[in-house]
Amino acid sequence: MNSELLTFTNIIVALTCLVSMMVMQDGQTKSKLLLHPYTMKRHQQWYRFLSSGFIHADGMHLAINMFVLWSFGNAIENYYYPAFLGSLTTMKFLFLYLGGVVVASIPSYLRHADNPNYAALGASGGVSAVVFAVILFAPWQNLYLYGVIAIPQILAGAGYLYYSWYMDKKAVDNIGHMAHFAGAVWGVVFTVFMNWDLLGRFLQLTLQGPSWL
Repeated sequence: MNSELLTFTNIIVALTCLVSMMVMQDGQTKSKLLLHPYTMKRHQQWYRFLSSGFIHADGMHLAINMFVLWSFGNAIENYYYPAFLGSLTTMKFLFLYLGGVVVASIPSYLRHADNPNYAALGASGGVSAVVFAVILFAPWQNLYLYGVIAIPQILAGAGYLYYSWYMDKKAVDNIGHMAHFAGAVWGVVFTVFMNWDLLGRFLQLTLQGPSWL
């Protein structure tokens, strides 16, 4: 079988889809897996930092997260990490993604540890970590919004960080915007920590600008 089909990205996508679909109609199981800081603090259920990343609110939430993870995760596993980080790339990818899920949940836990009405779920923190790791390697590569509108990754990433920070400050919805921000920061920090030369490379590529200028 093609090794590109056996990436941990594809395994995580398949596992997350399976678990998410199983619990969408099972509220009792979902309640035991989601991020609920109030319960975690009182019963030391720290596994929820990780389990909450394998469940989603609905099909659209799941589809968007898994499509982005599949696209960017395979780029990391098949090219960027092997080319720049050397050996043990699978283990490093798992730390990148699962670490992103956990780290992204920490701000919500600290903020809502005494709020019994707050709960969160979804893989967005881990997905953000993977996306921003890719941006670190190829800042001016285009993303295609809606499959048509080309936007350089670094500009899309900067806009995404500002939007997440701004919406978190406004607090007008139930989306964990700070989780997205924290996951993105983890993706960059972890990847640079694995190879400090990447920071200089990223700055050089960023200052060079896009190849089409």
